[in-house]
Amino acid sequence: MPDQDDSLLLYLNDAIATTRNKEDLFRSVTEKLRLIFPFDAITILTLDAEHQYRRIFLRDYLGEVLLPDVHAHQPTRTSVEGTPIALFLRQPRLHQYDLQEFMAEHGEFSPFRNLLERGMRYITVVPLRTSGQLIGLLSLVARRRPELSELDADLLEKIGSLVAVAVTNTLAFEDIARREQEKTMQLALNNALLSIKEREELFRTIATEINRVVPHDYFGVRVRESRSPVRAFAEFNKQPDGTFLALAENRYDDLPKSEASKQAVVELFSRPGVYVGADFEDLAQRYDMLRYIREQRGTRSILCAPLDVGDEQMAALILASHQPLAFTEETLELIQTLVPQIRLAVQNVFAFEQIDALRTQLERERTYLIDEINTTAAARLDDFVGGSGVMQQVYTRLAQVAPTDTTVLITGETGTGKELVARALHNLSPRKERALIKINCAALPAQLIESELFGHEKGAFTGAHDRRIGKFELADKGTIFLDEVGELPLDLQAKLLRVLQEKEFERIGGRRVIPTDVRVIAATNRVLEDEVAAGRFRADLYYRLNVFPIKLPPLRERPEDVEPLMRYFLERFTKQMGKPVRGLRERDLKALRQYGWPGNVRELEHVLEQAVIVSQGPFLEFAGFSAAAQVAPATPETGGPIKTLKNQERDHILAALRRTGGRVSGPNGAAVLLDINPKTLEARMKKLGIQRTVEVR
Repeated sequence: MPDQDDSLLLYLNDAIATTRNKEDLFRSVTEKLRLIFPFDAITILTLDAEHQYRRIFLRDYLGEVLLPDVHAHQPTRTSVEGTPIALFLRQPRLHQYDLQEFMAEHGEFSPFRNLLERGMRYITVVPLRTSGQLIGLLSLVARRRPELSELDADLLEKIGSLVAVAVTNTLAFEDIARREQEKTMQLALNNALLSIKEREELFRTIATEINRVVPHDYFGVRVRESRSPVRAFAEFNKQPDGTFLALAENRYDDLPKSEASKQAVVELFSRPGVYVGADFEDLAQRYDMLRYIREQRGTRSILCAPLDVGDEQMAALILASHQPLAFTEETLELIQTLVPQIRLAVQNVFAFEQIDALRTQLERERTYLIDEINTTAAARLDDFVGGSGVMQQVYTRLAQVAPTDTTVLITGETGTGKELVARALHNLSPRKERALIKINCAALPAQLIESELFGHEKGAFTGAHDRRIGKFELADKGTIFLDEVGELPLDLQAKLLRVLQEKEFERIGGRRVIPTDVRVIAATNRVLEDEVAAGRFRADLYYRLNVFPIKLPPLRERPEDVEPLMRYFLERFTKQMGKPVRGLRERDLKALRQYGWPGNVRELEHVLEQAVIVSQGPFLEFAGFSAAAQVAPATPETGGPIKTLKNQERDHILAALRRTGGRVSGPNGAAVLLDINPKTLEARMKKLGIQRTVEVR
């Protein structure tokens, strides 16, 4: 027997010295032990230095070796206090127990109850010591009472010392391997931070690298800015092949009161924590969101670590798993060592995306404003031409409202300078450093105006091959000028009202709500009160736009401004075209003053531009303008007879045709003079019975 014992000890010593694989080593140990000692199950527990916590290191039931998950950062540890382990630790040497008698004396213990239900009744506990230090316990469980002699007990204690060495060595090897794995993970995260700028790719890499050390089924970073709801920043689910797939923001749409449920759980994620097992189940009863992910997603445990990203923002890293005991306090400690890197990743993405957004906006503004900068006429109060009393009132109102963010509605007939006033409002406001974005609501088909105003996502509709940023997004922190706002379709009027009220919108095909900080200036030549009464314009939108109205008078109401406007345009066109300065006859000036100017300042501008082009002698020639002025429709101000609108329109078109020699289209045609599309002019001539070849002679 002594020789056999020595051979066993020598075999175990050699196995411990040469075998590095944990499973192979302890399979050899249990096989040899069974040759000498009859037992049905073996368990090896390890203890912390203070003997307060235990971990299962190995279990072998009837020849089946069960090992903890070696991929986890740390096997689950539990407290020794209040368990039979605390009693076993008081025994300095090997001790045997009858499980039934033990529980009768010390109370129920569920692991022992499970053993009894399987027919196992007797347990032998062997202290595991190395260098005089107790590092764990070896327990042998059997159905029949083992008859151990003093020599057998001594041999088991010697084997316990060898097993203690093996356990210590294995733990050391695993700790080294784990530390190397953690260093590899941290290095991979650093490399990702240096090389990846795109949000989804960066955080998918982070989730993948953490998963190598801390397995999880869900990875998420959620952020909340000051006075804003929590939103997903990056969220991924692990797929069956181990890869991580980005999650859709709308996946909680079927959860009743989803926004309220998301906000309620914020307090839980604002502090470090591990919620597993019964703790998670308790929380699932308190929070609708956790109950939802448990029932719908199979989540059974959660780990969260706050990220202090600064700038009145909060963020949290959240890991979740389908395993009920996936995370431990040691796991949380490891994740918290990664918090500085993950926080830096969040801050970098914020910075990269802000830079990219600013670059995109600046490029768009640059492209948009290249022509605007060069073609802007008057943009300040001292650049306006005309000192009549009615215009002085306009200047006063403009100066009053320009420094504010108040919405302005500019009304007036076509050609009175509504866009000029909008430019002045912008350039006199605190927003002058940002863009003034203009859009003509009458110049685009109804189906395109929404995309132009609010933008669209790629694939939102047929032909949407790329994402488009709309005018409201482009005008952020600046001003948007909605010309001919009375032409907006009713359905778009409702969406514009939402932007004015809520200061937010969504791109077509998008789900993300985009906040906007834009000053709105609108203009129309329609009488919006009449449009509201006719049901063509929303009353609520009208009152939102008409906060501060500015009405521009027609040129016929300020004839004293005709001469200064005329001299301004003559000086500009003469310089642009390189033409000599020509004189102005008194009779022509008188005719210009007396003319009714239905096209207002724009018509005056076109008349003078044409005069500069066609004049050859010492005086400006106005191509029959005097005759046209004589037949111009009389206005109530002149005291003449009032004609019907149809007759006025007919006379006006005839006057334009006389001035252009019967030409309708082309740069010197009546359509340009009247500021109307040539096809439209021809249709109106046909409707009014005007024939160029007869009437113009």
